[in-house]
Amino acid sequence: MKLPVLGWGFHLLEFISVERKWEVDEPILRQKLSTFINPADPLWLAVFPEGTDFTEEKCKRSQKFAAENGLPVLNNVLLPKTRGFCACLEVLRGSLDAVYDVSFAYKHQCPNFLDVLFGVDPSEVHMHVRRIPVNEIPETESEAAAWLIHTFQIKDQLLSDFNYHGHFPNQGTEGEVSIMKYLANFSVVIALTGLLNKASRKRNE
Repeated sequence: MKLPVLGWGFHLLEFISVERKWEVDEPILRQKLSTFINPADPLWLAVFPEGTDFTEEKCKRSQKFAAENGLPVLNNVLLPKTRGFCACLEVLRGSLDAVYDVSFAYKHQCPNFLDVLFGVDPSEVHMHVRRIPVNEIPETESEAAAWLIHTFQIKDQLLSDFNYHGHFPNQGTEGEVSIMKYLANFSVVIALTGLLNKASRKRNE
């Protein structure tokens, strides 16, 4: 959040900064979420329940923790951290109509940051989206946490099937997007987000 340019973008897009300590993060998270419940200001909130990027080492640690605690052992994703997700759901349930479960898969290998930056990889990206109406997600924290873990079991199997078949079920296709077109689209999104945030704050004032 303190990096030049990137940090500015994170603040502009209203990222929620965390310390990875729940006793510190919970009040900050709930306070920030409470500013998102204005029905006149439509919301898309992206949540990454794994809490970090996937590596083989992190996967082994996640599997060890799961095995020791009687939880599902996953191979393609990390075990999700449920408390942040449940807090988001609790605060925003009245403002949301659905949760979208989004999975990305790469044809050959998962690219690192430099691969993406220099356009080396990924050569092919696949995306699977599943819409779950919010009223189908349990309301209690324990049941919502179990629901999230089960959802990641489904995601894990989906990615295993992708690795075997090379595609998601019932998959469509989309043409190639040039790097210049991508950068132009990204710049427009950043600019529009800034204008919408300013307009929203003025309206709320």
